[in-house]
Amino acid sequence: MDGHDMLLSPAGVDALRTALTRAAFTANGIAGRLGPQATGGMARNDFRAALRATADRDPLATLIRVFVCEQTEPEAAVAAALAPLSIAEALDAGLVERHDGGLRMGLDLEPYGDDWWVLADVPASARPGQALHAEHVLGIGGATQTMIGAAVRRPVESALDLGTGSGVQALHLGTHARRVTATDISGRALRFAATTAALNGQDWELLRGDMVSPVAGRRFDLVVSNPPFVVGPGTTTHVYRDSGRVGDAIGAELAAAAPGLLTEGGTMQYLANWVHVAGEDWGERVAGWFAGTGLDAWVIQREVADPMAYVSLWLTDVGEAADPQRMADWLDWFDAHKVEAIGFGVVSLRRGGHDDPVTRVEDLRQRAQAPLGDRIVGWFERQDWLRGRDTDGLLAERYRAAAGLQLRQEATMGPDGWGVDRQVLAMPEGLRWTEEIDPLVLALVGGADGRLPLRDQLALLAVAHDVTVDELAEAAGPIVAHLVERGFIEPFAA
Repeated sequence: MDGHDMLLSPAGVDALRTALTRAAFTANGIAGRLGPQATGGMARNDFRAALRATADRDPLATLIRVFVCEQTEPEAAVAAALAPLSIAEALDAGLVERHDGGLRMGLDLEPYGDDWWVLADVPASARPGQALHAEHVLGIGGATQTMIGAAVRRPVESALDLGTGSGVQALHLGTHARRVTATDISGRALRFAATTAALNGQDWELLRGDMVSPVAGRRFDLVVSNPPFVVGPGTTTHVYRDSGRVGDAIGAELAAAAPGLLTEGGTMQYLANWVHVAGEDWGERVAGWFAGTGLDAWVIQREVADPMAYVSLWLTDVGEAADPQRMADWLDWFDAHKVEAIGFGVVSLRRGGHDDPVTRVEDLRQRAQAPLGDRIVGWFERQDWLRGRDTDGLLAERYRAAAGLQLRQEATMGPDGWGVDRQVLAMPEGLRWTEEIDPLVLALVGGADGRLPLRDQLALLAVAHDVTVDELAEAAGPIVAHLVERGFIEPFAA
């Protein structure tokens, strides 16, 4: 995209960057100016302390009042804060707009990270009663943050952001990819993304089209996407949430496209919704998306919503909460298709070149240690280690319990004292899995100190439990593989 495809001219972008930098209108600059109490209040949309702290209306104070606290300020103060960007160009770009005798924000200009800024449309919450533009460009929300945290951050040659919107994902890709390509079906969104890129000194290839169509025949080392994943009858009213596909078909479509998008060893990650249909196993249904792709796949479900809560959320998100007919039609569609719930999560795929790709679809509702992307890298690495070992190979290795691994017990007092009812392994860090285990698995994990190969460890357990080593080894193979996959025990190189 060239400068004419931006919201501002190239000179205007430079002028805006100069103004923001000079005023220290950054996340750190704002926090330093306001202090922790006012900064914390703003995160809850409580602007009282922030407004008291910015009453003097110097450039930083004015920018905070306009673009964070959503206030209307005198034109002279806004002009001084945005200089050398002229008010005429700021108005023409929609950055500010006239309101109630002064100027207020016309776009969401959000300080982000240490020294980035992201341009997006003003959220519905800041304009009550005003319906969003059909090509509304979303800012940094919860789903955006989920994708940012889940993305694999390894140096790559080429990266692709499918459905870039305001360009937030591409900004992060630009820190570890030599070349960044971003697509969007909305020309309006691409203007925002182009401006975000230029404002932050990055250069991306921006292409217009529906999902993967603009990059047909091309391959990338890393692909990320926060697509329009909202599940419904296929009606498109807002391009940032509605794909035009019926149900959760966009998730399956991206899975099918992944093999053609990835280089050897490449990774694709995207957010998705999927339906929980009455009488069906949702995990088996989602796993079917990856059949025949030849890719390793790990799908983690982070949230589940019932249809009423789901519809209410998305109608409120675009300012349509007062439309009872729209809600009724959407809920009727869920009823007709026996949808009991809607899941949300992260799909991570890897083209590993293996004949036996692994597919796992599972719940991971617990709060994982950030960043999730590092945990996803670790999961794929453990799959590679396991893939190279049959049962004999697993038994030949030494293992040690994960650092900080905990044992939690539940017991009931009886006539003979405490009787243990349940024993649970718990990881206090990483993915924070918990898993109920039996005494034999407890003994196996308890003995995993890296000193003995597993086969020798099993020989001792066999004597203690009065079974043969072969019987124990046959049962231990898949158990050990599972414990390694989850990270409860780790291979130990002496």
